[in-house]
Amino acid sequence: MSIDYSTLRQFRRILHANPEVSGNEKNTARRVLAFLSECKPDELLGGIGGNGIIATWESGKPGKELVFRAELDALPIQEINSFEYASLSTGVSHKCGHDGHTTILCGLAQYLQHHKPATGKVRLLFQPSEENGEGAQAMLNDKKFQEVNPSCLFALHNLPGYPLHEIVVKEGTFTASVNSIIINLEGKTSHAAEPEHGLNPALAVADILRETAELVNNNPEEINMRVITPVFVELGEKAYGISAGNASIHLTLRCWDDDHLQQLENEVQDVAQKTAKAHKLKIAFEFTQTFHANVNQHEATQRVREAADSLNLNITEKAFPFKWGEDFGLFTTKFPGCMFGLGSGTDTPALHNPDYDFPDTLIETGVGIFSQIIKQELNITEPNV
Repeated sequence: MSIDYSTLRQFRRILHANPEVSGNEKNTARRVLAFLSECKPDELLGGIGGNGIIATWESGKPGKELVFRAELDALPIQEINSFEYASLSTGVSHKCGHDGHTTILCGLAQYLQHHKPATGKVRLLFQPSEENGEGAQAMLNDKKFQEVNPSCLFALHNLPGYPLHEIVVKEGTFTASVNSIIINLEGKTSHAAEPEHGLNPALAVADILRETAELVNNNPEEINMRVITPVFVELGEKAYGISAGNASIHLTLRCWDDDHLQQLENEVQDVAQKTAKAHKLKIAFEFTQTFHANVNQHEATQRVREAADSLNLNITEKAFPFKWGEDFGLFTTKFPGCMFGLGSGTDTPALHNPDYDFPDTLIETGVGIFSQIIKQELNITEPNV
């Protein structure tokens, strides 16, 4: 058998026990590179956009270029599970299933070792820094990525709350466009007994939070869905004799597409600027952790449906996009592609929860659907085993 699922389960658990946050995936990448080298790709490149990896199997003949993507990074979350492969890194754990997604692509590498494409090529792309929205851009900027020209890209994401092995698809927008804005307010400190001699931004913070909340339309059924979530607010210092002179407000903004998000960003900045002026404060803005909307092309989505049908997997057609962001969205602004969901159980803890764990049973399903897409799109040679 060309795919060793016992080895894959063990590998997934090794990754789970040794998580690394965005930008620090050096050891994870080293393990993945060692695994891939055993699968004899025609080309194996590391260090792309940081710790990114691309493995290629090619026919040497003209044809489609299929790219499949997984993520390498973990999250700064303390795991509370006590199983034998629990995270060995304090405050860091795989709580989004990237260990499972990476393992699925490693299983696909085992498949490709014995089933090379007869036309075109297949690339497996392992992306760093997905969680902070920096990895896709870093890979695209890397000179070693210049030879990559996908006919189509595919990615999956496990979905707690959906039945095991269920395939969740949606054409068009699949995940939201997300950006985080930091509003910095500068006033003037004074003695806490005499706040009138300073410029305390506290009331401005309250006004901005209240007025931006009025911009929200948290209704996924509407095209102008918009969510604004306060995630962090800092005001002054813990010095009780000082009236605060500075403040910082951190908000995440979410819409269904980049154009609506830009409009919302403009409205939030307008509110903040008017409020700062009214309170005689200086203001500055920063943006961080940007995620472009993931837009699924019709043809690519249809390939996923066909693969799921051929494997007798249940398919759910999602009516509305997911409100979370995914860095794969940047790739779909450049190339045709599709991200789809893979149900990880109705009783599985939610993503980013401290007790979440990727179900190993999904490894075979993920490898199966990706390999089926390759069979559909490219002629496959007979196994050389």
